[in-house]
Amino acid sequence: MPATSSQPRRPHSGSRRDEEARLAVLHAADDLLVEHGFGALTVEAIARRAGVAKQTIYRWWPSKVEILLDTLIEDSDKRLPIPTEQPTAESIRGYLRGFARFLTHDPAGKVLLALIAEAQHNPNTATSFHKRYLGPRRDQERDMLTRAIDAGEVSPELGPDATMDALVGPIVYCALTGSSIPRGLVDTLVEDLLRPRSN
Repeated sequence: MPATSSQPRRPHSGSRRDEEARLAVLHAADDLLVEHGFGALTVEAIARRAGVAKQTIYRWWPSKVEILLDTLIEDSDKRLPIPTEQPTAESIRGYLRGFARFLTHDPAGKVLLALIAEAQHNPNTATSFHKRYLGPRRDQERDMLTRAIDAGEVSPELGPDATMDALVGPIVYCALTGSSIPRGLVDTLVEDLLRPRSN
C-alpha cells in the first residue's frame, strides 16, 4: 500500500534511490579518508565525490564522524564478523588474524584507526565512537571469550576485558604507528594469553 511504502524506518534507507545515495556517501567518505586523511576530509568533498547535495548529507548525518561510523559499522559487520559459533582458541586466533588484516589492508581499517586517533582529543567523537562502535563490539568480543572460557577451550589468567585489551592492543599499536604487524604476533598472543597452563 502507498501509505506503507512512504514511511521508511530510517530517513536514509527508504527508497532505492535513497539507499544508492547513502551507499555512495559511505563509499566516498572512506575513499577520501584513505586518500587525504581525516583532517582534510570535509562534508563538501564527500558530497562532491558521492554526487549528492551537501544538504542531503546533513539531513542524514550531523557530522563527518557519524558518516565514518556508519561506514565502519557496516564494513566491520561484513568483513570482520565476530565468530558466533562455539568459540575455540583457534576461532579466536582466526578473528585476531582477520583483525590484523582489517587494520592493514582494508579501507575501513583506516577509518577505525582515524576514529581512534580523533577520539583522543575530541570528546564528542570519543563518546559517539564508544557508544556506537567500541561498546557494542566489545560486548560481542567479551561474550565470545566468556563462552570459550566456560567451555574450557581457553583459560586466560586475566579477566575477559583485560584479556581482549591485551590481545588487540599490540595489533592496534603496530597499525597506529605504521609498523608492520610481525608474523607470529597473533600466535604468540594466543599462546601466552589464552592457552591453558599446566602447573
